[in-house]
Order: sequence, then C-alpha cells, then structure tokens
Amino acid sequence: MQSIYPTLAAIAAYLIGSLSFAVLVSRAMGLHDPRSYGSGNPGATNVLRSGNKAAAVLTLALDALKGYLPVVLVRELGAPYGLDEGTLAMVGLAAFLGHLWPVFFHFRGGKGVATAAGVLLGLNPWLGLATLATWVIIAAFTRYSSLAAIVAAVFAPFYQLLIWGGGPAAVAVMLMGGLLVWRHRANIQKLLKGTESKLGRKAAGTAPRAARHSTKHSHKHGAKP
Repeated sequence: MQSIYPTLAAIAAYLIGSLSFAVLVSRAMGLHDPRSYGSGNPGATNVLRSGNKAAAVLTLALDALKGYLPVVLVRELGAPYGLDEGTLAMVGLAAFLGHLWPVFFHFRGGKGVATAAGVLLGLNPWLGLATLATWVIIAAFTRYSSLAAIVAAVFAPFYQLLIWGGGPAAVAVMLMGGLLVWRHRANIQKLLKGTESKLGRKAAGTAPRAARHSTKHSHKHGAKP
C-alpha cells in the first residue's frame, strides 16, 4: 500500500497548485479577471497592474503558500508513509506544474514564479532565500519583474548544484528553472524590443467591475461620470 502514497501525494500537490489565486482573489475583491488585461498572466505581478496592491500581495502570498505547504507537509508527516527525498521533490514539482497548467481553470495558468519560490523555500530555506534575493536585486535595479524572474530561474539550479549538490531536489529545481524561462519567452522578446512593462505600471481596462457598472449606469441616465 505504501507504494501508492508518493503518487497520491503528487496528485494532491498538483490539485493544490491548480488553485489559481490570481483569479480567485480578483473575483473575491470585485476586480476584473487578470487573464483579461495586461500580460494576461494570472499572477501577482499582473494583478498589481489592476492598481490594487492588497490583491497583488494576497495573490503573491497564496501562490507561494501553495508551493510551500505540500512540500513541508510531506517533509514533516511523510516518513511513516515512505515519502522520502524523491517524493519531496516530486511533490514540489507537481504543485508548480499545477500552477502552470491548472486543471480547475482549463489548464490556463501563470508563469509560476511565486509558486516556485514557495517550493524552493520548502525544499531548502537557504536556497529559497538566495533565489528570492536574486529576484529582489534584479527587480530593484531594472524594475522588470520578468527579467528578475528569468535571472533567478537561471541562478537557482547553480546555487543548488554548487552549494548543496545533486539529487532529486536538484532535478526538480532544474526542471522548474527551465520551465520558468520557457514560460517567459514572450517577455524575453519584449525585453529585447524594449516594450516590456515595468513593475507597478497600471494596465488599461482594470477598474473594478462595480465601479465600471456604476459609470455605465450614470452615463445611461445622463449624469456626469
């Protein structure tokens, strides 16, 4: 029976990763679907383009948590069920893949930056902090979230291999890094063309739905918006 536990853990992690909090938080806070404006990416950076910082911070925290939580649960509770280091890496990767291709949202997910950060923090807190520091430094100097994510995704496997060595965790980190760069291929083209949006720039058409409804109602009755 224990042989099925790693598979069940990976499936559970994928389902948790499939919760697209950018969409869920936006709905709960009366904002437009983040897939309908800006980059179209259901992630914290695009939610920030709505102008609602609270929604962006909440999305960031929940997206990171859904990567962190499955890994930590397996580490703390998995030993009696035969869940080893290989399962730990597999569960982290499954949560990340759930964010990229969420079963609950027609497999249309985000780029996975926050979820990958959560996974790294769960696998190895020092690796996660080193990768986050890389992101912060690049983002602070360039104001490009995409560039910061690409650089951090490239550096994370090197940190793992040079400091902590190989193993299942290294394989998971390399796969996540490669997928993160691949998911940012459109951003790479925009960066090369100089058309990439910087952090904090508000996208057009992102006013709260309730406010837009009120404006349309006022126009209908001839009142000034």
